[in-house]
Amino acid sequence: MRTSDSGQSTSWLIRGYACLLAFVGLALTIGGASLAVQGGSAYYLFSGIMWVASAVLVWRRDPRCGWVYGAMLLGTLAWAIYESGANTWGLLPRLAAPYVIGIPLLFNAVRSGRLQPPEQPQSVVWRIVVGSLVVAVLVGSLSHLAAPAPTDPLRQRGIATKAPDRLAQPMASIARSDWPHYGNDQGGTRFSPLTQITAANVDKLEVAWEADVGPFTGVRGTLQVTPINVGDSLYVCNGHNVVMALDAETGQERWRYDMSGSSAPTGKPCRGVAYYRVPEATGSCAERILATSQLPELFALDARTGRPCTGFGTDGRVPLLEGLGEVPPGYHYVSSAPQVIRGKVVFGGAIMDGQYWGEPSGVIRAFDATTGRLAWAFDAGRPQDHGAPAAGESYTAATPNSWAPISADESLGLVYLPMGNATPDFYGAQRRPFDDDISSSVVALDAETGSLKWRYQTVRHDVWDYDVPSQPTLVDLPTSSGVRRALIQPTKRGEVFVLDRETGAPIKQVEELLVPQAGHAPGERLSPTQPFSTGMPSFRGPKLRESDMWGLTPIDQMLCRIRFKKAHYDGTLTPVAVDRTTIFDPGYSGGVNWGSVSVDVDRGIMMVNWMRLPSIVEFVTRAEAKTRGFKLFDGTTGQGGGTQPMENTPYAGTPGPFLSALGMPCTAPPWGLLTAVDLGSGQVIWSKPLGDGRDSGPLGIRTHLPITMGVPNSGGSIATRGGLTFIGATVDSMFRAFDTATGEQVWAARLPGGGTATPMSYQSAQSGRQFVVIAAGGRAALKTRLSTKLVAYALPR
Repeated sequence: MRTSDSGQSTSWLIRGYACLLAFVGLALTIGGASLAVQGGSAYYLFSGIMWVASAVLVWRRDPRCGWVYGAMLLGTLAWAIYESGANTWGLLPRLAAPYVIGIPLLFNAVRSGRLQPPEQPQSVVWRIVVGSLVVAVLVGSLSHLAAPAPTDPLRQRGIATKAPDRLAQPMASIARSDWPHYGNDQGGTRFSPLTQITAANVDKLEVAWEADVGPFTGVRGTLQVTPINVGDSLYVCNGHNVVMALDAETGQERWRYDMSGSSAPTGKPCRGVAYYRVPEATGSCAERILATSQLPELFALDARTGRPCTGFGTDGRVPLLEGLGEVPPGYHYVSSAPQVIRGKVVFGGAIMDGQYWGEPSGVIRAFDATTGRLAWAFDAGRPQDHGAPAAGESYTAATPNSWAPISADESLGLVYLPMGNATPDFYGAQRRPFDDDISSSVVALDAETGSLKWRYQTVRHDVWDYDVPSQPTLVDLPTSSGVRRALIQPTKRGEVFVLDRETGAPIKQVEELLVPQAGHAPGERLSPTQPFSTGMPSFRGPKLRESDMWGLTPIDQMLCRIRFKKAHYDGTLTPVAVDRTTIFDPGYSGGVNWGSVSVDVDRGIMMVNWMRLPSIVEFVTRAEAKTRGFKLFDGTTGQGGGTQPMENTPYAGTPGPFLSALGMPCTAPPWGLLTAVDLGSGQVIWSKPLGDGRDSGPLGIRTHLPITMGVPNSGGSIATRGGLTFIGATVDSMFRAFDTATGEQVWAARLPGGGTATPMSYQSAQSGRQFVVIAAGGRAALKTRLSTKLVAYALPR
């Protein structure tokens, strides 16, 4: 009776296994046929047929099932090596599932339904298996070597054999031991001259203090601030309109000011505040903190007490909506720290993406840092008029804005602004000449008057949302013709432009290259060429191929390949089509984003954290958008599902990341990298994946596996004279230190939330200890852990 029950149970298990093989086989056959029709690989179709054949043979207890499945595995191995070479992440989805699922076929009971050993001697079988594997590996390897390899523009300037030594003429750097600006200096080098923490002792770093800086109520995940340090205080803001001063030694709160007033905070991130000392002033508000609320308003607060400076604007505040016309709630706010130069506080602002043509103006404004009076305005639509609009008029609507951090050069009297687009981002037929003139550019304005000194455009007529997201980094760059005052401008496109910051002329070679033109929306206009910074490494990645598509299993990888083949994609800067989806690579999150770069000014090394994450965009007609229920952002509910109504244009858009059915990127890791570049030669010193997979996984399920794979990142790095690069940014909620010269990870610590911010470092005036501080708020959009903590690290006392 037991034997009968056992046999019956085994029979059901075998039939269940056959059903599993059939299910996978049918999925691969049907999907493979669709892919083959699109001109894609026929592998999935043929392998699917063999899966189904294996399933039928297992159901019938036919011993040939093992040979059929084994033949499929051999073909899969050869094909996988042909497409991926020795790339582990490429081989994994192609081989892991078929080989694991095939394990039961090793047992005779599954192959034949009998428990007796096979008639064929095991030694003969294994010789056949090993010989076949060798042949498959050889065939795959030779095919891979014979196939043309894609060119990675990261290496277009070559690979350095070692990091440069200390420069004979080190770049100018800030000599202070504090951190008085968002990027430490006005030029945003994010370089600290402190040397207490080095590669030799960084492993001893410990948490010195933690401070809960909110938000205390409402939505979390909006703490992305880089604190500034002046004297014995840190100054921070959070995403709920609160500005705070903390004791730099202990992290204890000294004062707090809520800028909300009668308006509820929207939860938009606050990434920093500015410090200003009024010349020759003493007493209250001689030192002040300049910050913006989400309403938005500009505040001046006494740096010692946090009280509003009554001589600034009206009771310490200046409304920022004046002159902007009608501004729906949440459509305009200041997203980055203000910049102070020559007694003026300068800022742009973020405009809600993709809602309608005619959104609020992207005007750039400067206010007197002492009185709060408008000093000047730069309005692209009225470039010669730098005052406020006349009564009843407004700044020009729908002009490009500047939402990223701003840089300044006191000696030249210039302020440098990275510019965005005239929204909506993906369709530009309605844009005016003055929109196209400064869109996706870096512009230099006279800090005294606001007049345009020069502009350099990184994308012409940008319809890819490739606005310039990064703070321009100002360095004095040694060249064969002497030291040049340089500006480094990273971009979402992955191109890094190095310009003369006096004139805007390129220092490193830039070439005009042809870009795709076919398939664009009717009525759209495109530039036939775009600038490519060939004198520097490019962080755009090689042109995507079908074989670059990825997944955790053969099925979701196949589905990504089908989407890729159906989409419109001719390489970087492919225009948006209206009859199918369009792939952007890099995606509209970069490339490089608002974290910008840091520079070791002693050795001329640029540190770049960047991403390889394509985006996919679909245009729909106005009628279809109405049917789908596309709605304008109302200031409270969000846009919903990544839709962009793009009203007052012929189309609406649905932009998003290019993800698989399991919610993972459709391209293989690494998705995030950290790269060191020799600014002198333009050569890559080292490049490695940044971040591990512990907080990532299919369907949003965390794997808890600390396997280095390179994950999405948001935030930036800092470099120190101690030879270290510190960076959080990654979705794994880790804070890391790397040896800047070698790329070796020399320290890491787990944060209470994602470190989606740029860290900073200072030396305490009280104890003389060097602190490294990072906001560990996390970011909900990246599904990181969320927190309200600021964390400071230092060596033990």
